[in-house]
Amino acid sequence: MSNEKKRYAIVGTGGRSGMFRRAIAETYREKCELVGLCDINEGRLKLAQSRFAEKGMEAPTYLHTDFDQMVKENRPDYVIVTVKDCFHDQYICRAMELGCDVITEKPMTTDEEKCRRILDTKEKTGREIIVTFNYRYSPPRTQVKELLMSGTIGEVLSVDFNWLLNTRHGADYYRRWHRNKKNSGGLLVHKATHHFDLVNWWLSTVPERVYASGHRHFYLPSTADNIFNLTNRSDRCHTCPEAERCAFHLDMENTEGLRKLYLECESYDGYYRDRCVFSEDIDIEDSMNVVVDYKNGAKLTYSLNSFCPWEGYAISFNGTRGRLEHKCQETVYINADGSVPGALENEGTWIKIFPHNEPAYEEEIWTGEGGHGGADPVMLSYIFDPESQEDDKYLRAADERSGSFSILTGVAGNKSIASGQPVKISDLVSNVGMPDYPEMPEGT
Repeated sequence: MSNEKKRYAIVGTGGRSGMFRRAIAETYREKCELVGLCDINEGRLKLAQSRFAEKGMEAPTYLHTDFDQMVKENRPDYVIVTVKDCFHDQYICRAMELGCDVITEKPMTTDEEKCRRILDTKEKTGREIIVTFNYRYSPPRTQVKELLMSGTIGEVLSVDFNWLLNTRHGADYYRRWHRNKKNSGGLLVHKATHHFDLVNWWLSTVPERVYASGHRHFYLPSTADNIFNLTNRSDRCHTCPEAERCAFHLDMENTEGLRKLYLECESYDGYYRDRCVFSEDIDIEDSMNVVVDYKNGAKLTYSLNSFCPWEGYAISFNGTRGRLEHKCQETVYINADGSVPGALENEGTWIKIFPHNEPAYEEEIWTGEGGHGGADPVMLSYIFDPESQEDDKYLRAADERSGSFSILTGVAGNKSIASGQPVKISDLVSNVGMPDYPEMPEGT
């Protein structure tokens, strides 16, 4: 076993980098070395550098135009990519071309051309890509995988999946750069990449055909005017005359994490973190429905709504030996507000089995501590300390193949919404390769 520390560089030092930053500086500091920080915003670079310095780590900083220089001068083993979604492919591919392996936030990228570029660069360079699908590592979601693998309900033939974002977390996608499809691919790519990946992994299969519909009918100027009587709005929360009356107001000035990361760094790049959620400039949907046909013959019906009173999901698997129902309610949060993201509401999370011709019963839920339902600490241990982990029979680690199929479901959904026609995944990107998934029960 090697005692040499792995070398890491981070590109993108906003709120999404925090989980990785803390892992390197705190939990795995004896195994990890930070060798570079890169961002488009000099203020956030300085802030990230100061936070590492507080932990006794020093790392040089580079503007995004000097990414190549950072890699060549500091020779990281891994580049961690946590920039805006639409730029993921640039840094993933360039890092591999410069001889680095890559750890990237989800979604891996935002459209089929960028996906193809990543796959081709991976093939050419032979480097490793890790896509951080942390939801796979959450104890209740791993428990669902265990039950399906063990044949509890036989072969899964169909899935009904409903995901709800509430009006605190859900609204936040309409304040930030995510509000425009050119940046995020819309919620079917940015957010639903988690959900589509879960279904792919739960069923150990990949999508083949997608049909979708969607619209934006809540986050509209007319909603603010007619439903909430907010008629004197500014283009952002920080200067809005309606701040005291608006339930959607984001107070960055009095939220330390948001103030330091964004409000105090606006002068460097002009990015406003708190745009009005009822703006005319938004072009992503707030309600979406998707039907997916899978390689193994299973069918999925999926919905995503981003203006609900509670956060979480409900999913049902219909199999040859019965039905599994799982509900998961999550605590609400806003990215970088200092709270634990996606923690589980224990009383709102359960799994129930309905066997054919037998009484239904409830499973005792597997639990864990930490972000995303206890997933983050488990995933980070496999990323930053793999030699100390047991072999993972669930094969939760994800690479560029899983990253591709998760985003291509959403990309196909976007194209289907635009055209009104079903879209084949193979017409977008072919020869992705089958991800590594555990074997599942077949037949009855």
